Amino acid sequence: MSVFEAPAVRAGVGSVNPVAKLATALILSLALILSLDTVSASVALLLEIPLLLWAGLPLRTFFLRTLPVWIAAPGAALTIALYGQTSGDVYFRFLLIVVSDGSLELAFATFLRILAVGLPAVVLFVTVDPTDLADGLGQVVRLPSRFVLGALAGLRLVGLFVADWRSLELARRARGVADRGRVKRFASQAFALLVLSIRRGSKLATAMEARGFGASNDRTWARPSPFGVREVLLMLTGAAIAGTAITVAVLAGTWNFIGS
Repeated sequence: MSVFEAPAVRAGVGSVNPVAKLATALILSLALILSLDTVSASVALLLEIPLLLWAGLPLRTFFLRTLPVWIAAPGAALTIALYGQTSGDVYFRFLLIVVSDGSLELAFATFLRILAVGLPAVVLFVTVDPTDLADGLGQVVRLPSRFVLGALAGLRLVGLFVADWRSLELARRARGVADRGRVKRFASQAFALLVLSIRRGSKLATAMEARGFGASNDRTWARPSPFGVREVLLMLTGAAIAGTAITVAVLAGTWNFIGS
């Protein structure tokens, strides 16, 4: 399975229309980026746990796919802790580095917010099949079919580019031209892949045009993309999590709107 393909999860969130997953991730993200405080982020993260469990991902797959989030969260928190806004007691000072109560509080809030935004977004999107997403965008959102199908075809080629890169590397090693000069080798190999991708893209565009994918009239779809109760329930769940997190933060007096 390519890294660009979704795991075969057809239970729980995996069986929900990808458009609903996209909308839910957008709702959660917009709500959580409005404020930088620990209460709203921690409440959202706590309420998202059932949603993450509902995804049906194996534990190993979950941690592998969300690994960038687990790396980015402490990295961003460390940066904020060292260079964030100074307030309260100062614990350490060296040149531009100032660690204080304010910077530590902002760092912890940043850590929680990245987890609260990143984890559900990755889990929701990792169960999305590109073809299902294209069907949903074309049938539910009513985006132009030429745009949707073109984007789907381009996304499907990404996995082939990875295989082409590996084939080019093995071919160059077989000819004895890949033993040294790592930077030069990378540049020449990247140019060869660019030429190959342009040729393949041109052939694909011609083939799709010949099969009527470029027609301007309404087209039919081979697979229906239903949007029903489960999709509405998922979106309402995301809205409820976002609304609860904001409400609790406002009542606790920790709401810190980023525009203020």
